[in-house]
Amino acid sequence: MSKKKQHEDVEKELAQEVENETVLEEIVDDEIDELAALQAKLDEMENKYLKAHAEMQNNQRRANEERQTILKYRSQDLARKVLPSLDNLERALAVEGLTDDVKKGLEMTQESLLNALKEEGVVEVATEGEFDPNFHMSVQTAPADDEHPADTIAQVLQKGYQLHERNLRPAMVVVYQ
Repeated sequence: MSKKKQHEDVEKELAQEVENETVLEEIVDDEIDELAALQAKLDEMENKYLKAHAEMQNNQRRANEERQTILKYRSQDLARKVLPSLDNLERALAVEGLTDDVKKGLEMTQESLLNALKEEGVVEVATEGEFDPNFHMSVQTAPADDEHPADTIAQVLQKGYQLHERNLRPAMVVVYQ
């Protein structure tokens, strides 16, 4: 074989190798682009998953809080309906001329109602000291003096009640002005 022929063969082989390398580089570039696209899609899906997971946890937390609130205040409506009966028992006990047996029966009934309400978290609104518009409703005023400063409660006309920290009914009071 001649040197020229050998040289042409070597040039052909080199040209073929360069062509093969170019093709391989294009394949690698295509694979890298495809891999980058898949990685971007994976990142997007992971982000969507994390958002959905966080939203689900927030929904569960809110549902648990709502359940706890419902349980905490479940007796609110019943308590509001029972309070007028409790007021009537107090009025009946204030009547003069009751026999001891009747008075004792009314007191026992009143005590059992108060205990049942207390077990559910219903307590009487405090009416000692200063007037608080969050818990008291002023229905009348009385003149203030040295012994009775302004904005203090003079008299309780109707007791107020609250269930845990929620006001069921404000106390109706007379306030010194």
